[in-house]
Amino acid sequence: MKKNDTANKTAVYTSPYEFHGRIPLRQAIPLGMQHVLAMFVGNLTPLMIICGICGITSGHPDIYVTLLQNAMLAAGIITLIQLWSIGPVGGQVPVIMGTSSGFLGVMRGVAANAALGGGLVSYGAIIGAGMVGGLCEAVLGFFIKPLRKFFPPVVTGSVVLAIGLSLISVGVNSFAGGSGAKDFGTLPNLLLGLLVLVVIVALKHFTKGITSTSCILCGIIVGYIAASLMGLVMPHELVDAEGTAYTASWYVNWSKIGAASWFSVPKILPVKPVFDIHAILSILIMFLVTAVETIGDISGCIEGGMGREATAKELSGGVICDGVGSFISSLFSSLPTTSFSQNVGLVTMTKVVNRMALTCGAVFLVLAGLSPKLAAVISIMPQSVLGGAAVMMFASIAVSGIKLLTKYGITNRVVTIVSIAMGLGYGLGATVGALSGLPEAVQLVFGGSGIVPAAILAIVLNIVIPKEQEDLDNEARVNGTAA
Repeated sequence: MKKNDTANKTAVYTSPYEFHGRIPLRQAIPLGMQHVLAMFVGNLTPLMIICGICGITSGHPDIYVTLLQNAMLAAGIITLIQLWSIGPVGGQVPVIMGTSSGFLGVMRGVAANAALGGGLVSYGAIIGAGMVGGLCEAVLGFFIKPLRKFFPPVVTGSVVLAIGLSLISVGVNSFAGGSGAKDFGTLPNLLLGLLVLVVIVALKHFTKGITSTSCILCGIIVGYIAASLMGLVMPHELVDAEGTAYTASWYVNWSKIGAASWFSVPKILPVKPVFDIHAILSILIMFLVTAVETIGDISGCIEGGMGREATAKELSGGVICDGVGSFISSLFSSLPTTSFSQNVGLVTMTKVVNRMALTCGAVFLVLAGLSPKLAAVISIMPQSVLGGAAVMMFASIAVSGIKLLTKYGITNRVVTIVSIAMGLGYGLGATVGALSGLPEAVQLVFGGSGIVPAAILAIVLNIVIPKEQEDLDNEARVNGTAA
């Protein structure tokens, strides 16, 4: 009887490549952990930067630790909402949510605004603006369906391609040791990143089963082990050209795990929100921009992981979750939380879209928010180990964008739209100083990554340039409506 029960239970297991499929925990847990490892550092980086500008890191160390803890907890909770949905909130899409780096430009401006007084007051203004902006984005999400016609594959493909291109430099920076590292670009960092990349490719294409689907996690584990061994046989306390001592960025500092506590209760609003009209207006603009990026992320994730276009319901629920999630993050005094492009790359590369697997990752984020010791295990990961996986994941996002762009064929109209959106829009936004002659508000919104100007140009050109007969014939053929 027991044998039959076991057989029946196993029989209902499906595939990790199905969103609603059921897979065993021994498979779901490592697949979910891949997502945590891919986004953990990136999830905390924007918070660390803003806290540094506001002087919280040195002036209020207890609050700083609480904010880091809350950022992980909020990311886990909001990811669960995105995966399972609560009414209209959540698109039930294979997307991991995390602290958005897209707001860094405007948030740095708010943090550095002398009129606010700096410190916790400036940080509170960011939190207050996040509450208002999150609610506004949530309202916008309810109107995605009538706006859906403005986001055909040529538009969403351009946005996804821009997202992928903007992240490639992030992956390469990590591969070389992490931006700001004194040993950036040194041979140990490059070899460590290369080892992780080789392991991932080998397991992905030369093995089957769990080792293939969890190739990212396996590669990172191998990188951890290699970095630990390097710390035993190679000098990691180094001196730069000016005689200043520093620790190699590839060194794994296991002592941080022992120093971290096992459990800590999260605090609601450890920093009091401040509602400043100037902060609200500047950050509100970025919430509107983020809605476009989220549409691109979800489109890329569905196209790359499921081989189809995202539905209006999925896009609407995803954007609403973006807004509601950012409001929830603000209640924890954390920064706006949106869809995480890094994890879109992971989905498009592995094709693992199973909700149970991603749920395991979200649950780990919640546990990490409750247990600093679990968080420490991830936080000590060398940047070059993450970079070994990131360079491939991020480039795969760009490939998903190309797949969307070619959905209806590469016609003259598509070539014109993509060429201008990427050449002028992405080029201007991604080139430092190209917009320096424009007002600061314009620079904050359109400068930095190039995603926003590329998206706006693609939307406008798609409206202005009429479709030719070849475009109409291609769409009818793909949609099965050809005469």
